Parts: sequence; C-alpha cells; structure tokens
Amino acid sequence: MAATASPRQRLRQSLTGASIRLVPARQFDVTSSPGTMACVLLSTATRGVRREVSGHSAVGESRRGDPGECGTSNVEREGGDPAAVVAVVTEPRFTQRYRDYLEKQKLLDRRYRVEKMPDGAVALPVLREALGELHLRELRDRVAPGSTCTLARLLDPVPSKKALGRSPAQRLCLEVSRWVEGRGVTWSAELEADLPRSWQRHGNLLLLSEDCFQDKQWKNLEPELWEIVASALGVERLAKRGRVSPDGTRTPAVTLLLGDNGWVEHVDNGIRYRFDVTQCMFSFGNITEKLRVASLPCAGQVLVDLYAGIGYFTLPFLVHAGASFVHACEWNPHAVVALRSNLEINGVADRCQIHFGDNRKLKLSNIADRVNLGLIPSSEEGWPIACQMLRKDAGGILHIHQNVESFPGRYLQPPGSSETEKERWPYPQQIITNQWENGVTRDSRRKVLSATIKPEWHRWAESAETRIVTLLQQVHGKRWETQILHIQPVKSYAPHVDHIVLDLECRPCPLIV
Repeated sequence: MAATASPRQRLRQSLTGASIRLVPARQFDVTSSPGTMACVLLSTATRGVRREVSGHSAVGESRRGDPGECGTSNVEREGGDPAAVVAVVTEPRFTQRYRDYLEKQKLLDRRYRVEKMPDGAVALPVLREALGELHLRELRDRVAPGSTCTLARLLDPVPSKKALGRSPAQRLCLEVSRWVEGRGVTWSAELEADLPRSWQRHGNLLLLSEDCFQDKQWKNLEPELWEIVASALGVERLAKRGRVSPDGTRTPAVTLLLGDNGWVEHVDNGIRYRFDVTQCMFSFGNITEKLRVASLPCAGQVLVDLYAGIGYFTLPFLVHAGASFVHACEWNPHAVVALRSNLEINGVADRCQIHFGDNRKLKLSNIADRVNLGLIPSSEEGWPIACQMLRKDAGGILHIHQNVESFPGRYLQPPGSSETEKERWPYPQQIITNQWENGVTRDSRRKVLSATIKPEWHRWAESAETRIVTLLQQVHGKRWETQILHIQPVKSYAPHVDHIVLDLECRPCPLIV
C-alpha cells in the first residue's frame, strides 16, 4: 500500500468521532442527528463493499436495493474516473450561510446547481479535492452552530446555467425569434433589444421587469407569445411588473400574463413566504437584513413591527431570533392575508397579533423591547408611535430604515490621502476618532460597527437620533438617553441612494432624587 494517503483518505481519517459508511455509489438519502457532525463518503474505488465505523448517527442508504448489494457503479466515465459530484448537505435554514462560506473559501462547485434532497435537506456541490476536515468543522461550529453537516455524492447533478453554455436570455432570444419569424413577422434588432435581460423567479412563476416587451408588434402576438416565453425560460406562469403604486400600501402594479393566479412561495433562511406577486411586494435585496435580524438576541422580548408587510422581518424575529411576541402592523389588506398565512405555515401564529390599519392610530403603548420601522424611502412618519411603543421603565431599541443619498467626491479626505474611491470613504473608526480629536464629546459612546460607513449615513443617523430624543421626551414627559449601536447597509436602492438601517438604543434617564 502506498505510504502517501490521498486527500479523500486524509479527510476520512481526520473526521474523529464521525460515522462513516461506504456503500455502492447509487442514489441515496443522508440523515443525521441534530447538532451532530456526520460525514458520509461514498467511494467508487470500493464498489460492492460496505464498511461501517461506529460513532455518531449517520446513515447513507441506497434508494434501490440493499445498501450492501454488489453491482457495477453507474457513476464512472470511460477510463474509470469517478463522475459523481460531492456535496455538503445541511438543513434548508442554514443553506445561505453555508453557501456564503463556501463561495468565500472558493469551495463551491459552480458547475452544478444546489439541489434539494428527497428528505428536504439541501446539497451544495463542492470541489472535493479542496475541501478539508477543517472546513466542515468551521461550517458546523462557527458558520452555522447546531447545523447538520454531511457529505453526499450526487449521482445525477444538474448542470448550472453557466455550465450549460447558453444563458437563459440567449435561449429566450433564439426560441422567440424562431417563433416570431414562423408567424411571418420580420425579426429585427429593435425586437431583440426589447426582450428581457433579467427577471425574478418565484417557483414556476417568472416576474418580468417593466422595461421589456414594449414594442407595439408584441401585441399582435399575444397570448401565444407568453407560452413561448414561459417554455423558453422553464416556467408555467408569467407576470410583468409595473411601477409601485404611490398609495401608501406599496401595491405593485403587476399584470399576470400567463397562469390562473399570482400566488407563489419563496423560502429565505428556512422561512416560507407565501404571497400574491400581483398584490404584494417582495424584495430579494433585503435578504442580508433578514439574516441579521434572525441573529439578534431577542429571546423573551416583545417587538412591534410597524410595517410588517407579508412578514419580511416579523417572521425572522419569531422563527430564528426567539422573540416571545410580535405585534405586526399592516394596512395593505392583501399583505395581511399573506401575513396571516405565513404565520400559520411557519408555526408561529400563536406568538403574533396582527393590527390591520394605520399604525399611527394604534392605541398600544409601553409594551416594546424593540420596534422595527421597515419602510423606505423613509419611516419618519412612524417615529412618534415607535417612541410611544417603547417600555417606559426600561426603553428598548429602534431599528430605523431609511434611504440616504450620498454623492462621490463630497467626502472629506485626511491629509496625504489618495484619490481612490476606497480612501474617500473613511472607516467608522476613523470618523469617530477624528471627531473626538477635534473636540467632539464622547458622551454618546458611539459603536458604529459597519466597516464601510459613508459620512452621509453617519450624519443622517445623528440627525435621526436628535429627533428621536426630542420625541421621547415629548411622549414620555422625561429625559431619555440614546446611543447609536449600529448602521447597517442593506442595498443600493438607486444611483447614489443607499438603503440603510440604524439601530438606536433608547433608555429613560434615572430620576435624580
């Protein structure tokens, strides 16, 4: 036997305490006990051999026949090289964290799609030669504590869109142009430029942007056109987005082009969101903030979500952050229907009360440990009621969303700095230090944690804090102290406009006797 072990052999040997089962390389399920790191390695080099090492619970079972049955592997290419793909498997709610880590470590195999296993777990294809035992322990212990980390072999991996060679937009152009010409219409550069280049996918429904299919010639090709588009993009339903209604309920102007209804289901961080795309907003760009909210220490706390929508933040607070109760306020009746459904399907309806109507007319007060103000471009109209909601005896934290304008070239630069964009944006530590050195007091004890804060964000946060202090005194009739805990960038909303969140701690001042 050779003295030097292969990378896979070293990985097996280093997984101390893990259960390893070798079975014939065929389709299988992988399960593991919660909180336990288990690793299942299937080897084509030991076809027909079953080896089991006692340890923590882990099972790799063939879906056809007995796991130990001898037979020829169906995953080898000519020449004997293994063709199967190794994947890291975990629960759906940890998928995004795993994916972010694997991408950062350059371990994600982008040639194949992330797949859902028969038992509901999610498999992320990885580069097996680069994956080590330390990566698996990092995933289990630091990236997603409590997650089940298993290795599995995908016998029929689905190629990624990039690997297929032709992009969906290219396939769409090819199929639509052929069909159009078959209808006797001349295909032109203008029609090609009017095809969509991006869209939102919600299961079997595709939501097109408003800036496509605007040419008058398309009208003569409806409704059959939409069946061709749907077939080319692999969906059953189509909808087209218009501008968001300025009616205060942020109702999207969405037209259903193909299909019976606009109800879809989307899963973020293990949370199910059901809603009607023709009646309710859903922003994929808010995923980072939903993940952050899910990690906040809210056990035993009561929250008020002033702009709940379909439950974008209400659900992470309840499902992952451990809030004991949430008061969810919403005045869009369609969003309320979706919110009520989402609370039920995620099993947290008993810990939430929906308040339908204008939140400025709420009679609640003195109940909240946290208040979420998730409305953009500004939630300022909700600041007075948010201050009213905070507990009089202990105060709480406000999570204030805002769109803030910032313009390149306006940033102050320290002496000797270069003209690069990176250096025009001083880090928060530099901003705070410079203020203290210039004589600004340290009474507010700032703890701005973002490493990419812009001066405009910081100036807006200070102005918001000043306004909140005044409102708190007016509402409660006594002095309060405030502290900027964090400024979190969410997404770029428009050129030079950033959607950010301010975490502002608000506490009543002790009475001086």
